[in-house]
Amino acid sequence: MKRISVLLVVSISLFAQAQEKRSPVTLRSILLEQLRTTHNSKDWFVDVNTAVAGLTPEQASWKQGAGNHSVGQLAYHLVFWNERELHKFDAKQWASIQQRLDQVMTELEKIVEAADEKQLESWASELAHIGTHNAYHTGQIVFVRKLQGSWDPEKGVK
Repeated sequence: MKRISVLLVVSISLFAQAQEKRSPVTLRSILLEQLRTTHNSKDWFVDVNTAVAGLTPEQASWKQGAGNHSVGQLAYHLVFWNERELHKFDAKQWASIQQRLDQVMTELEKIVEAADEKQLESWASELAHIGTHNAYHTGQIVFVRKLQGSWDPEKGVK
């Protein structure tokens, strides 16, 4: 019994010391812990970096049946929504969005330039839809700028 009492006292003492050394729990520490454990720190579940590590493009695009999403689609979904939320918090991201938009458009052009005829034929419908989709939303951008008075009519569309 004496041994159990000593063990209990030592355990409580060690626990108390551990609690004292730990930083106080704050809203910031809780949010950072949640962000980090879903990003790149193993905790109760697998983090996203571990989940996508080592996949080939073919594996990332694989889907099980109709209506299910591929790993690539799910990862893109997370990128899209996380970036969208980040941009709400940080207005400095606008320059990055402009740069990324230019970059993705340039990369699409390079892929078409380098593709062989068979690839072009298999991609033609999707690429045509991309072009139409881009034109539609670019028109929306110009319209919004005209409404806010930030559009220079000398750049086209008066």
